[in-house]
Amino acid sequence: MLTVSVVSAATDATGVGQLRLLDASLMGTGIPVAQPEAGNPAWEINPAAVNQPPDLCTWISSLGTSTNFPNSVGSESSHANQVANLFFGGVAGVAPQVAHVENFEAGYFYQSRIRSKTPIAGMVVNQSFTFSGQQANADLDYDNYAARFNTLFVSGIGNGGGVNSPATAYNGLGVGAFGGATSVGPATDGRSKPDIVELASLTSYSTPLVAGAAVLLIQAGARGDGGANTAFSSTNSRAIKALLLNGAVKPNSWTNTFGAPLDTRYGAGVLNVLNAYRQLRGGKHSPLASVAIPVDHPHPPPDGTNNIPARRGWDLETVSSTAVRDGVNHYFVDLSAASNRLFTFTGTLVWQRAENETGINNLDLFLFDATDGTLVAASQSLVDNVEHIFVNDLPPRRYNVQVLKRGGMGQRVSNVETYALAFDFGPIEPARFSGTLVAGAQFQSHLTGEPYQNYVIEATANFIDWASVLTNRTSAQGAFDFTNGPLSMHAIRFHRAREVP
Repeated sequence: MLTVSVVSAATDATGVGQLRLLDASLMGTGIPVAQPEAGNPAWEINPAAVNQPPDLCTWISSLGTSTNFPNSVGSESSHANQVANLFFGGVAGVAPQVAHVENFEAGYFYQSRIRSKTPIAGMVVNQSFTFSGQQANADLDYDNYAARFNTLFVSGIGNGGGVNSPATAYNGLGVGAFGGATSVGPATDGRSKPDIVELASLTSYSTPLVAGAAVLLIQAGARGDGGANTAFSSTNSRAIKALLLNGAVKPNSWTNTFGAPLDTRYGAGVLNVLNAYRQLRGGKHSPLASVAIPVDHPHPPPDGTNNIPARRGWDLETVSSTAVRDGVNHYFVDLSAASNRLFTFTGTLVWQRAENETGINNLDLFLFDATDGTLVAASQSLVDNVEHIFVNDLPPRRYNVQVLKRGGMGQRVSNVETYALAFDFGPIEPARFSGTLVAGAQFQSHLTGEPYQNYVIEATANFIDWASVLTNRTSAQGAFDFTNGPLSMHAIRFHRAREVP
C-alpha cells in the first residue's frame, strides 16, 4: 500500500497559480476596480485587446463619460492594454472576473476624484504612472481619499532614480519591479518605499500584478475566508496591505533594520498572494491582553496562559494611548510543543495617515520570547506607518507579539488608532500520512498538516481518476484521523491530501 501526500504542484512569481490550485474560484469575482492611465489623449483600454466584453469598462475624462468603445472621450493606448491585460485580462489577468472597470484619464482622475474627494466604485485602483518626484501635496490628497473611502491605491514607484508620487503616499502600496528597471527608496522624508516588488521588466507591469492580488484577497475576505463575521474587517485596505506585505518572499539580499522596516529596493519582498491568502485564512485573532503603561516604560509580556490557536493569521484592531500612557496590545502564540524544528516569524503592522492630518501616530511592533521575557526583534520606525519584522531560526517556544502605540505629546496625533496586523510563524507544514494500516477491510491513516486548515483526502487506483474520500479540518495540533473502505485484500489504492478553503 502506497500513500502519496500532495500539497502543491506549481510555482510562479506571484503565487497566483498556486492559489488557483487551492481555490480556482478566486478570480476577482464581484470586485469593482479602476485604472487611471496617463498619455492624454491616448489613455483608453480596448476591451477586445484584453479578452474582455465591451460592457466591462466605463471610460471617463474631461471630455465626458462613455460606455462604448471606441468613443470620443479618448483613444486607445497600447500601454493601457498591456497593464489591463496583467491586471484583469480575460486570459492573462490575475483577476479576470472583476465586476467593472472605471478607466480614467489620469490627470482628470486626480483633479476630479482624488483632490475633490469624489467617490468612485473601484475598491482597488491600479496606477501604472508617476508624478515627477515626490509631491507632498499629492500624497496628502491620496491619503485623504484613501482614509475616507477605504480605497487601496496600488502605484508604480518609477523605473529609475528616486521613488515618485503617488506611490509615496502613506496609505497606498508603492510597487517596484524585481529584476527589472525600478526606482529605489527611501522616500525623501526617510520613509520606506517601495512597499513590495514583483517580477517584471518595468514597474508599469509589476504594479497590476500586485493590484490583481489585492482584488483576489478582497474577494476572499468578502465571502468570509478570513473567518466568520470578518467580511468588513478583512476587506479593509489596511488588512489587505498588511497581508500582501507579510506574504512577500524575501530575496537573498533583502535586509532591514529596527528603524527602517522595509528594504530600500525590495520593500517587504516579492509578491506571493498564496502566502497572503494562507494568513487571511488563518483567521482574525483579537489581542489576548491590552495594557496601558507609563510613557517609554518597559513592556514585558504580561502574565497569562491563553494563546492564539493558530500559527498564522491577522487582526484589524484599535490601540489607545494618552499624554502620559503608552498602549500595548498583546498576542500570544505557543509553539513549545513542536519538536525538532525551527520557525521563521514574519509580522507586519499597518495603519494610516488620518484624513486631513500631516503627521501620523507612532506605532511599533515587537516580538518577545514569552517564556523568559527576552526581546527577540523589534520594528520601531519614527517616520513610517508600516512596521515589519522578519526573523529566522526561532526555537519552539511561546512567543508574544506586541503592538505598541506611543503616548506623550510628540508621538501622538490622536488617542486611538486603527491598525492591521498580519503574522506568520512558518514554514508551511507539509501534509503527510503516518500510522497507515488496513484493519477490518478499512484503510486507516493519520494526517498531519497545518493547524486549523481544511484538507480533502482523495483516492485513486490509476493516478488518473481521483475520488474524494472526505474533507476535514485539522485540530490545533494540525492533525486528524481518517478511514477509507471497505477494501478487498488485494486492492491497490493511492491517497493524497490537498489543502482546500
